[in-house]
Amino acid sequence: MSQIPLVDLRAQYRAIKPEIDRAILRVVDRGQFILGPQLEALEREIAAYCGTTHAVGVASGTDALELALRACGVGPGHEVLTSAYSFFATAEAILAVGAVPVFVDIDPITYTLDPSALEAKVTPKTKAIIPVHLYGHPCAMDPVMALARARHLKVIEDCAQAIGARYHGRPVGSFGHAAAFSFYPTKNLGGYGEGGMVATRDAAVAERVRLLRNHGSRTRYHHRLIGTNSRLDELQAAVLRVKLRPLASWTARRRRLAKTSAALFRRHGLRGIVVPQELPGCRHVYHLYTIRLPRRAQLIASLARAGIATQVAYPSPLPAQPALRGHRTRRGRYPVAERLSRSVVSLPIYPELTDRHIHRIVGRIARAVQ
Repeated sequence: MSQIPLVDLRAQYRAIKPEIDRAILRVVDRGQFILGPQLEALEREIAAYCGTTHAVGVASGTDALELALRACGVGPGHEVLTSAYSFFATAEAILAVGAVPVFVDIDPITYTLDPSALEAKVTPKTKAIIPVHLYGHPCAMDPVMALARARHLKVIEDCAQAIGARYHGRPVGSFGHAAAFSFYPTKNLGGYGEGGMVATRDAAVAERVRLLRNHGSRTRYHHRLIGTNSRLDELQAAVLRVKLRPLASWTARRRRLAKTSAALFRRHGLRGIVVPQELPGCRHVYHLYTIRLPRRAQLIASLARAGIATQVAYPSPLPAQPALRGHRTRRGRYPVAERLSRSVVSLPIYPELTDRHIHRIVGRIARAVQ
C-alpha cells in the first residue's frame, strides 16, 4: 500500500524540476548569493501579490515577526496581544524584542484570534496586536483594525500559514502596519531551506527592516543601528520566484481538495467530526486541513497503520508552554484553545494529492470512528 505523507515536496519538485534547476544554476553561475537581483525581484513580486507597497526578505518567518516588531517600535516595557493558539514563534518573537505576550482566546470556528476578547486585555502598556491567520484562514481583521485605531496600537499580521488568503477581498498582510510571512519548506509557498518576508505599506518600516536584517547597515562598514544577520539568500529567492508563479493554481487545488474532503465527510455522516469551515467574505488557503474529533489518538494510530500521515498542530495552547510560564502578565483561561488542543488533527493536503487519495483518507477515517 502506498504511503500518503503530510506533504510531498519531492512530487512538487518533479512537477517544476526544469524551472527550479535553471533558476538555481543561474544564481550559481552569476556568483552573487546575498542581497542580489533575485531577492530584489522576489520582494517586488511578493509585495504585489500581497497588496502592499514594500516587502523585505529575511532569514525566517520568526525573524520576520521579530524584525517587524522592532521596526514598529515594540520593545521592553510593552505588551503585545496575540492568539493563545499558534506556533511558538509568535510568542517567541514578542519576547525576543523584550516585550510581554498577552494571550487572547480564539474563535471556535476559524481558530484565529477572537476580536471580541481583545478590548478586555488592553492596558496602558499595550503597544501592538499580532493576529495569526491560522491554518490558512484569515483572522477577522476589521474589528482588529478598529480597536487598533481607537487605542493607537500597531498591528503586525502573522501570515506564516496564509499567503494568498483574503478577508473581504483584501489579501492578508495588507491590513496591519506590517506582516510576517514564512517560506519554510512545507508552507504553501516554501523554499529549500529557511526564509521569510516582512510586507508593509509603510516605507519607514520597510527601510528599518532592511537596516535591521543587515547588521544595521545599508552601506558596507557603516552601521546606523544595532541589527542582526537575517538576509534571505539568492538561491532561496530564485526558488521562491519559480514557485510563486504556480501558487495561485496550487491554492485553487488545495481549495478543491478541501471541498471534496468536506463533501465526503458529509456523505459518510461522520458524527462528532468537525471539518474546517470558511466564513463568508473569507478565502481559506488550507495550509493545513485540520479536523476536530474526540478520541484523537485512536484515529491517528488507525491512519498510521494505513500509511497515512497526520500532524497535531498544536498539542497545547501557548500559555501552557513551559518556556512561557514566567512571562505572563496575568493568569487566565483559554477554554476554546484548550479544547482545540485536545481534539485537533491535521490531514494531508497538498496540490499533488489526488481525489483517489482523498477518498482513501476519508474512507479510512470512516472505518476508524464508526
